[in-house]
Amino acid sequence: MPYSAPVRDLAFALQAAGHSDLLARAFPDLDDATVAAVLEAAGSFAAEVLAPLNRTGDQIGARYADGAVTAAPGFAQAYRDYVAGGWTSLSADPAHGGQGLPKALDLAVFEMMNSANMAFTLCPMLTQAAVEALTLHGTPRQKALVLPKLVSGEWTGAMNLTEPQAGSDLAAVATRAAPDSQGGYRLDGQKIFITWGDHDMAENICHLVLARLPHASPGVKGISLFLAPKRLIGDDGRAGAANGLRPASIERKLGIHGSPTCVMLYEDAQAELVGEPGQGIAHMFVMMNAARLQVGVEGVGIAEGAFQHALAYAQERRQGRAAWSTESPAPIYGHPDVRRTLMLMKARTAAARGICLTTGVLADLARFAPTREEREAARARQELLTPIAKAWSTEAGVEVASLGVQVHGGMGYIEETGAAQLLRDARIAPIYEGTNGIQAVDLAGRKLDLTRGEAVRSLAAEMLATAEALTENPELQPVGARLAEGVAALEHATAWLLDHRGPDSLAGATPYLKLAGDVIGGWMLGREALLAAGSPEPWLAAKAPLARLYASQVLAQAPGVAAGVMAGGADLEGVSAEALAG
Repeated sequence: MPYSAPVRDLAFALQAAGHSDLLARAFPDLDDATVAAVLEAAGSFAAEVLAPLNRTGDQIGARYADGAVTAAPGFAQAYRDYVAGGWTSLSADPAHGGQGLPKALDLAVFEMMNSANMAFTLCPMLTQAAVEALTLHGTPRQKALVLPKLVSGEWTGAMNLTEPQAGSDLAAVATRAAPDSQGGYRLDGQKIFITWGDHDMAENICHLVLARLPHASPGVKGISLFLAPKRLIGDDGRAGAANGLRPASIERKLGIHGSPTCVMLYEDAQAELVGEPGQGIAHMFVMMNAARLQVGVEGVGIAEGAFQHALAYAQERRQGRAAWSTESPAPIYGHPDVRRTLMLMKARTAAARGICLTTGVLADLARFAPTREEREAARARQELLTPIAKAWSTEAGVEVASLGVQVHGGMGYIEETGAAQLLRDARIAPIYEGTNGIQAVDLAGRKLDLTRGEAVRSLAAEMLATAEALTENPELQPVGARLAEGVAALEHATAWLLDHRGPDSLAGATPYLKLAGDVIGGWMLGREALLAAGSPEPWLAAKAPLARLYASQVLAQAPGVAAGVMAGGADLEGVSAEALAG
């Protein structure tokens, strides 16, 4: 599937998200020209190296034989090229060999890599998440010997949480860790659904594993985090003999066939403690929160790829007479419903991109803003937006990929066109790194409770200011009006949730996240439309009709979605499974 990196759109979205201001305040040695050069180079790599391997990865996939995994054809060389290009180290700390670039820029690069080849990009994504966990909680030895190898990409990282009996409920983790009398530990147990748990692309794989120490407390408080490498790490930092861990098999999956999803066996595997005993869940959540934002970017990447694929097909496929000309047979792009669908795909993609990149800018400000007050405010906003970025953006990815199949018609249902692969690949993103239902419960529960809704009220005030600015522009007045209505619906639903804790708020969590994402997505498109106003460039002039379409077809539904939030759980409680089955 051909892919054209949307460098121009990404640079514009970064600008709308406040990236230039971020550079001036926190990255004075970096300018917009350097950012553009990074995006151009990343786009070329994604289009020229990764995209041509996407179909091969899907059709042939990773292979398991004789206790080891072989990456899909071409992936190993592509990974070596990826490492040589420095793409693994963009936002990592220079103290560990990183380049120290903004997280938001790194996310923009990840979007292009995911559009080109999501299965491949999962490997460096998880490595980056492992880097964040060890940066905060690693021992001096781990930071000296392991972090530089992960940052450089010489070694890769993997996250080991799930077990057959412990999925979203990590309190049920049963993998055991026993002290070995030499300052280390020995792990025994089985982990499942381990993405890139084994492969032949790098010299070593560093597994971060949740396990229980002897006599540990039951539940999550008894879980600790361990580092277990595929090959043991000597005091000189070199990878040595094989450790006591191995893949037992890889899963046969709906999509991302190029990404090996492993069943991992730990059989007296040597390991090191990461952080404090009993704090494994808290330490692992550093890794998971980093991965959740990146998974949101996966949704954006898949949506962009699906949009490009569908637009190209709509310009080539000829059927019937066009609505706005006498051409017949005309490209199906000339049919109003097809064009509306493509514009909605583009608008949802841009909205999700804006949410993710804005969250990335906030992550940078939370670390590098000059004052403590600014850092704390940025962190609060980042924490509010992270579950929305993950869940809403991945739902957008699935929806846009599904619409892409629809634009192709019957040909979309045929594997040869590639549209079906995008939908199959997209479907995992709402599931892993915390299901979207869990993200919704986190948003409607813990995130609202942290500030008693103040984080939402503060965001609403900013969105209303944008709505007012929109209404002053005759072209954008309908967008401003719909955005103001959406913000009012979000504030009403937020107040209701704060007054109805317990089952009612849990029942309304998913529609609440949808409402928040829909409204914030409209805000993103409104900001971009204001920034582009008056431009003679056709691609910028298109920002206004995209925002208007989104306002009429998505923001207009906000009051109804809010009603769904406030329906509560009364209609759920009394319906048994037997009654539902009929």
